[in-house]
Amino acid sequence: MLLAFVLALMTALAVFAVLWPLGQSRPGQADGGSAAGDIAVYRDQLEEIERDRSAGTIGGPEAQAAQLEVSRRLIAAAGAMRSAAAGGDPRTRLRRRRVTAVTALVLMPFGAAVVYLALGSPNLPGQPLQQRMANAQNSLPAMIAQIERHLERNPQDGRGWEVIAPVYMREGRYDDAVRANRNALAYLGESAKRQGDLAESLVLQAGGVVTGEAKSLFEKAAASDPADARAHFYLGLAAEQDGRKEDAAKIWQALIQQAPPDAPWISAVREALRRVAGPPPGSAPQSTSGPTADQMAAVAAMPPADRENMIRSMVDGLEARLHTDSGDVDGWLRLMRARLVLGERDKAVAAAAQARRALKDAPDKLRRIDDGIKSAGLEPSP
Repeated sequence: MLLAFVLALMTALAVFAVLWPLGQSRPGQADGGSAAGDIAVYRDQLEEIERDRSAGTIGGPEAQAAQLEVSRRLIAAAGAMRSAAAGGDPRTRLRRRRVTAVTALVLMPFGAAVVYLALGSPNLPGQPLQQRMANAQNSLPAMIAQIERHLERNPQDGRGWEVIAPVYMREGRYDDAVRANRNALAYLGESAKRQGDLAESLVLQAGGVVTGEAKSLFEKAAASDPADARAHFYLGLAAEQDGRKEDAAKIWQALIQQAPPDAPWISAVREALRRVAGPPPGSAPQSTSGPTADQMAAVAAMPPADRENMIRSMVDGLEARLHTDSGDVDGWLRLMRARLVLGERDKAVAAAAQARRALKDAPDKLRRIDDGIKSAGLEPSP
């Protein structure tokens, strides 16, 4: 209610400031009386000039020049008097302007209020933050559709492609993400970030495998920006997937040495290094099957898009390796937990079913899988 009163007051003040001049008389146009007085004065001046010339007080040329100037003023005054007479009584004109000002001052806010009450929603209640966020989430498909329509009409809008690419990534539409990142790179020019974005979308499109094209793009990004941690991480992952664990270890060791001690992703790189180089002397044995819960938590402080993409890449890579090393119990347990962390419960249930089928002939391992399924809140597959 207070807000409505303040807005109404501001509207009234604005209208008053605009219409106030209408209620004032303008100098020189108050009435025709002053113009008549001026005419009488100018006529007297003309007669006086004529007397002075007859008496020889001023010369003929000077008298003529003075008469011309006074005549000009006399004509102007006569014109002003005629204008005043044509406009009617000055007091009537002033009264008319004031009536117009007051009418506008009253009717303009009133009219605005009537229109708002007819077309607006003054009684619409406020929405809690959670509800507004839910509505925003529901509008995401509409936003994507709107951007897609824009890009259909403007296919060379590189900025539009760059905006929608990470949205595709979050939605799991990796084919569309690859296309969007390609167009952004083509129309906006090469940069380490755009090369890395395209390469990462290619990795996710390939199910976590660093393809030849993705590797080449990561190499370009690393050459362009030696501090690009994402590019170096994936180059190490490419070396690991190629069976070059020593090269992967060297890449990740160099990345750790160059990183700030408080880098949010450094724990993830250290875990990846342990995966290929083994644990440090004196430490407990670690599985070499993929990202751990600690590793995934370490990247939680990264930017949302980079964090999710890196986690998905590692999880997809873990799932791909489990197809060839299906006896890795720890790997299956980590895959199920990772899918739950990503909000992919259906995929976590599917991973549990795959693990049980893969380990059905190993009772001890199957028992661990069943215990892990129960502790994760997943129903065992029949």
